[in-house]
Amino acid sequence: MESHVIEVLLLSGLAGLATGLGGLLVLLRRPSRRFCAFCMGFAAGIMLLLSFLELMIESIEISGILVAAAGFVGGSLTMFTLDSLLPHTRFAVIEKGVIDGRLFRAGILIAIGISLHNFPEGLAVAMGYEHMPKLGLLLAIAIGIHNIPEGMATALPIYVAGASRLTALMWAVGSGLAEPLGALISVLFLEHFPDLVPIGLAFAAGVMVFITIDELIPTGKSFVRRPHRRRHRGGQDRKEYQQILGHEHYTSLGLIAGSIVTFGLLAVLQMV
Repeated sequence: MESHVIEVLLLSGLAGLATGLGGLLVLLRRPSRRFCAFCMGFAAGIMLLLSFLELMIESIEISGILVAAAGFVGGSLTMFTLDSLLPHTRFAVIEKGVIDGRLFRAGILIAIGISLHNFPEGLAVAMGYEHMPKLGLLLAIAIGIHNIPEGMATALPIYVAGASRLTALMWAVGSGLAEPLGALISVLFLEHFPDLVPIGLAFAAGVMVFITIDELIPTGKSFVRRPHRRRHRGGQDRKEYQQILGHEHYTSLGLIAGSIVTFGLLAVLQMV
């Protein structure tokens, strides 16, 4: 029991600490837009495939389609409610670059919102681990990749508002600590109510799919700005526009790459 809980806490904790990594990256040197767009797509591919090929299928096989559907809808609505009530993280917040007295408060609100978002993400890692420890590892990796830009969105407004790099980094790290808390509560709950594992798996799938559709893919696309086409700049403008359109596909390429990697890992897991 003790080692089981420690392993879940370790996985969810590492995924949550990825917010700190995002804060550190953006405070030291901001990654390229193409790299960020690709990473968002990569995480999206992993999350979508794991949600439907593992979490949902397992839930349906154990308890049937109605229970699985109820869990999936419950997870999706939970994330929708959190997004409706809490500050919604978008990379556009980072891009402002304007020193404003309200930026510090905005960064703090984003940190609080991300913390509450991370709670059900920790639950998803724990549910995946309950089904198969290696699946929990894959989910933690995908969520960790997704948490990196959230750390960026937390740290930069606080830093630009006048706080030190250390303060901004601490807020980014702290926002990820809700993830192991959610995992811990989930594990302890399932220890007493193991019959709820199937609906918990479907709930985790709903959380993951909502994050993918509402955050990962739109955020990945937002890393690329489309320039306004001008009539009198001729070939230079057309060349720039074509380059940007090419960069726009990095999220889609990341999604395909994430899907391929997930197929390969699932195949390996079946042989082990």
